[in-house]
Amino acid sequence: MTITREEPALDAGERAMLEGWLDYHRQTLVWKCEGLTDAQLRTRPLPPSELSLLGLVRHLAEVERFWFHEVLLGADPGALYCTEEDPDGDFHPTESDTWDDTHATWQAEVERARRHTAGRDLDAFSRGTSRDTGEPFNLRWIYTHMIEEYARHNGHADLVREQLDGATGD
Repeated sequence: MTITREEPALDAGERAMLEGWLDYHRQTLVWKCEGLTDAQLRTRPLPPSELSLLGLVRHLAEVERFWFHEVLLGADPGALYCTEEDPDGDFHPTESDTWDDTHATWQAEVERARRHTAGRDLDAFSRGTSRDTGEPFNLRWIYTHMIEEYARHNGHADLVREQLDGATGD
């Protein structure tokens, strides 16, 4: 499988630019996982960090669900991997967790996010509010935050991948 990452056009409009960069970073995460076994994807090569590539994908599935479902729509679909007993469960894949299942779950959340944002104005406010201020977020803020979230975690994925097999890339 070869991942194609496309940057948005240099002259793209605001929405196309935001959606384009978010998709670029989603594709980057898949690229960082490409060609590895389930065991490698579960490996935590940077002790004492608990980061693994599979854990990062699980985390970003949770993040997609939180921002585009819970915050944007004000609904509570429940967590995918996190529990009261293990609030960081997204970062704790087990031997039974596979790329195929994790990728499918993450992609379902990405598709759900696309459905929830389709046709919404960038200035439209979320039903959910900030835990800190009690204020709603506009969709533009959510997109920008998601780009930042993926960019940060793709940096983590770079380090994890390099430790696993020496592969590096932009």
